[in-house]
Amino acid sequence: MNDTDSSDVRGLATRLLDTARIVADDLHADGAGSPLNAVIAVRELNRLAQDALRAAVNRARHRGHTWQEIGEVLQTTRQAAFQRFGRPIDPRTGEPMAHNVLPGAADQAIELITKLTEHHWEHVRRDFTPTMATRLDAAGVAAAWAQVTGLVGRYEGMGEPFTRPLGDFTVVDVPLSFEAGEMIGRVSYDADAKVAGLYILNPATTQTTPNREGPASS
Repeated sequence: MNDTDSSDVRGLATRLLDTARIVADDLHADGAGSPLNAVIAVRELNRLAQDALRAAVNRARHRGHTWQEIGEVLQTTRQAAFQRFGRPIDPRTGEPMAHNVLPGAADQAIELITKLTEHHWEHVRRDFTPTMATRLDAAGVAAAWAQVTGLVGRYEGMGEPFTRPLGDFTVVDVPLSFEAGEMIGRVSYDADAKVAGLYILNPATTQTTPNREGPASS
């Protein structure tokens, strides 16, 4: 880690502490502060925390720790840790594959999964590729969601998405909370921003549903 990187990390740490203080003040304001300001501050704190986590992973890799070790600390697999925090190089271009991420993919995935949880089956299919649309009609989307809720109960909310490139696809993972368990909603997009894969993943078994086209799940 060079001097520039160290300076960036120190700056990140300072912003993280300052934002945490703002959040603490807003949450203990006893109604005196603006609730919306508190929401903004907490969202910023979450963003900075994710940046800090990435910096910590980079530091661990720089110190020689393996993806297996990092995955164990994060309570995930080494492959999942690498997919989230690694910096793969495209062998065809020699460029970092992160440059291939589709702009706005996270927001698109959140909208799609929101429509899924609201039972708007046709809206979910709106941006499917032709192959996906042929394989999965509205009844199939509804049946797949019924299967998920049959396994883990009522949907309760979603967490912060993270986006990564996977070959020629952009993949967005969105943590999903249900009354009896946690799942991951995964949406993959092709270069034309069309939905080439839709997954509901059980983190423990990596079982996927519904059917999809595009990159296989990890």
